[in-house]
Amino acid sequence: MLMLHRFEFEHREATVVSFVRPLPSAGVVAMAGYHSPQVEVDVRLNTNESPLPPPDDFVNEVASALKNQVWHRYPDRLAKELRQAIGEAHGLGPGSVFPANGSNEVLQSLHLAYGGYGRTTAVFDPTYAMYSQIASTTGTGLVRCPRGADHLLIRENSLRLLEDKRPDLVVLCSPNNPTGTVDPLDLVAEVVDVAASYGGLVVVDEAYGQFATESAISLLADDRPLVVSRTFSKTWAMAGVRLGYLLAPAWCVEDLDRVALPYHLDSLKQKIGVIALRHAGAMAERVSILIAERKRLLAGLARLPVTTWPSEANFVLFRTESRPSSEVWQALLDRSVLVRDFTDLSGTEGCLRVTVGTPDENNCFLEALREALDENSPTEGD
Repeated sequence: MLMLHRFEFEHREATVVSFVRPLPSAGVVAMAGYHSPQVEVDVRLNTNESPLPPPDDFVNEVASALKNQVWHRYPDRLAKELRQAIGEAHGLGPGSVFPANGSNEVLQSLHLAYGGYGRTTAVFDPTYAMYSQIASTTGTGLVRCPRGADHLLIRENSLRLLEDKRPDLVVLCSPNNPTGTVDPLDLVAEVVDVAASYGGLVVVDEAYGQFATESAISLLADDRPLVVSRTFSKTWAMAGVRLGYLLAPAWCVEDLDRVALPYHLDSLKQKIGVIALRHAGAMAERVSILIAERKRLLAGLARLPVTTWPSEANFVLFRTESRPSSEVWQALLDRSVLVRDFTDLSGTEGCLRVTVGTPDENNCFLEALREALDENSPTEGD
């Protein structure tokens, strides 16, 4: 018997089996994937991260939590303490909070619960590219509505899209990435009312909400199909942690808990989120600093031959007038300053986006931009 087994093993080793590579679905094949350049530069202002680290007291508390972390046990599956802390920060109960690994997982979970084949998501271009990416990966159809020249929603077109197409998910980004514009709350309320009439769900992505003057959180109610997504990555200076959350009616949170993977939020991440909320004052100070720097950055850009748009986020979209923006992007990179290139995106043709950095970083950017715009410009007598 042992000899027979050995013969079969040797025989199988000698057999040449043809290999046909498994292929992903057609939707995945067509994807380019979401990415932004990650290169070593002196001034990195392309991914809307906080240029300021979290406060030292926060870091020290996290270090203590790390020492006491229980590694051999699964985390609290429902992240009850974290949900309680987030809910209290917004005047809501824990049943209205769904935490996840960054707001992208929040958006993915919403598509798993309410999207899928035969369903559609409405987006308003130009906007955050991950909405389309997540819709594609979940087999959800897309309907698109262009924004106006000022990058604001066009009321009549937006409401007509919902009435005609009846999308299952309606994603509003406010402040909008990459334009920095904010959707007026009265218009958001109208969108929610139309979606409610046929069973749609409105998602307001407020990844940059703390930089804005108003929030759709004030419109939340158990009998309204509205949810608001937030993240710790930007205003809380925790991009490296990957922690986000959704504020929503309890029935929506229950649906998302059904599609979430078990133990998807690790124990340390849950503790870090709770610790961060204990330092809300210090985080708010950082927001104030960046808002002041945003104002100074816009004032500096106003003195250069560029077009800018009002922003209520931690970034500014601009278009150069004296030289092609794609060339300016490279000229900035040559000076070790990295900004985001949106020159080929529909609706932001010829535009670049700069994250609000520290005062020194913003000064370096403005000086590098001035030099880049002066390059190859006509001199007197030419």
